[in-house]
Amino acid sequence: MAQLRLTDFFGQTKATTGAPAKRSGGLRLKAALAGPPVLREEEEDGAPAGLSARSPPLPGSPRTPARGGSPAVRSLAGRKRSRREMEAESPVGTQLREPSGKSARKRLELPRDAEPGSPGAVGRCIGTPVSPGDVTPIPARRRGLGWGWRWALSQQQDPEPCPVRPRSEKPPAYQRFHTLAQDLPPGLTLPYKFRVLAEMFRSVDTITGMLFNRAETVTFAKVKQGVQDMMRRQFEERHLGQIKAVYPSSYRLRQEKNVPTFGSSRKKSDYQLTLEPVLGEEEKVDGRPHLSASRLLERRREFHRNLVNIVREHHRAFLAALSPPMVVPEEKLTRWHPRFNVDEVPDISPAELPRAPQEDRLSTAQEVLSTARGMLSPKMEKALANLALRTANLALRTAGAGAGEPALSTAPAPPSTSSALRGVSQGLLDRIRAKEARRLQALLTRDARQEERAALLARLPAMARVLRSVFVAEKKPALSMELLCARLADSCPELVAPGEMEKHVRLFAELLPDWVGVHALRTDTYVKLDKEKDLGLVTERLNKAAKEAGAL
Repeated sequence: MAQLRLTDFFGQTKATTGAPAKRSGGLRLKAALAGPPVLREEEEDGAPAGLSARSPPLPGSPRTPARGGSPAVRSLAGRKRSRREMEAESPVGTQLREPSGKSARKRLELPRDAEPGSPGAVGRCIGTPVSPGDVTPIPARRRGLGWGWRWALSQQQDPEPCPVRPRSEKPPAYQRFHTLAQDLPPGLTLPYKFRVLAEMFRSVDTITGMLFNRAETVTFAKVKQGVQDMMRRQFEERHLGQIKAVYPSSYRLRQEKNVPTFGSSRKKSDYQLTLEPVLGEEEKVDGRPHLSASRLLERRREFHRNLVNIVREHHRAFLAALSPPMVVPEEKLTRWHPRFNVDEVPDISPAELPRAPQEDRLSTAQEVLSTARGMLSPKMEKALANLALRTANLALRTAGAGAGEPALSTAPAPPSTSSALRGVSQGLLDRIRAKEARRLQALLTRDARQEERAALLARLPAMARVLRSVFVAEKKPALSMELLCARLADSCPELVAPGEMEKHVRLFAELLPDWVGVHALRTDTYVKLDKEKDLGLVTERLNKAAKEAGAL
């Protein structure tokens, strides 16, 4: 059905009614709306474009309700009509049986017995059933359909299934980048899970110390509740086993019964896992062992050292697997290899905890048969004997299959040369790899003071121009150290405190004594700068010094 336009009614109104040209706009519009609709686009057989001549009428097509369609209203076009009269005259309102209280200003209504977007809705609106495969995308402007029809036809297209994104197995960002939040220099950092375990050990030690110092039996149930309240994390026996594996001499674990259980659902006769800190003979107060605060701090440091040693073992295996292998003395190691992913270190295998003594319990069919022989019916005894025989045969077959399987080789695969390096001599590759290994070895053994000096030297080339600009702006040959550091801190693009800025100024005087001089006069310190010196030469010398410090 073609889209009606307001200008299409003017020619018909003049031709049919013979009204004079000079007529008020309101009367001409109302007379045009009262006339029959005009369709612009028609095919050869006189049917509207987009529909065939044999198509049935469109009783439920979406359209704007007609106004002033009856002859009675046409005669009263000059009178203002009420809303109820307009609702009574609207064919859409009559067809849909709408109550008179609703507004007559509807826009592109569909029949209520069909939901928009369903195949039946389009079929009932047009008059013939339409399947989703029969709907072809035809330009809506060419067909002359409104936005309601375009939306209904667009819903018939088979939507493409949304691809299901695979669930990422990477740990969250707060675990992968936890080292960035530490206010510590880069060094031998621990994995996130090891840091959590260290915090658990600190909580366990704190709670155990309080209970132990007041001569109370420390049970796992009490420790578990306290640790979970402190850390807001689950604490299980597995974590206690990991603590025992990292620091074996930290606690003495036992299974005891007849432990007072005040306010608990446990029976006094049940076995409970108890903890007792291992202390020396000298750590006693009034003849009784006492877990002091200093001893707690020592135990925490010992636990941290043990965690670092575990990571050192994995790091040593990583260096040995490189090509060429690297050997770094453990006492000189100050940081991990750049390609060593600390957070991929495997979990600590928990140590075995003492278990409660097992009472006489029957676990297999053979034990049940041996115990209850003579007490069961012959049919029950026969069934138990068959079950025991099948279980024994299955165990034998499983053991034989396991013994026949070949052992998996754990030897590392030889390193393969990538396709990008084909054609390059192996000697050149070995020299490059050896040079890279020496550079990384120097990086792994670099001292913290050397790292700080290298960071200061990296800032000096950009700071040299700012330093000279401050002296030029002040128009003085010398400035006090306090004033100069304040000006540099305000002018440098990097956020450096005035106290840290003094280190840079003294490093300028150390590297370039002919350009910057530091002089102490009585209680003040003054800085003198040679403005006539070429700034390009100064920057070149500073870049060379920074490069040498980074290569060490």
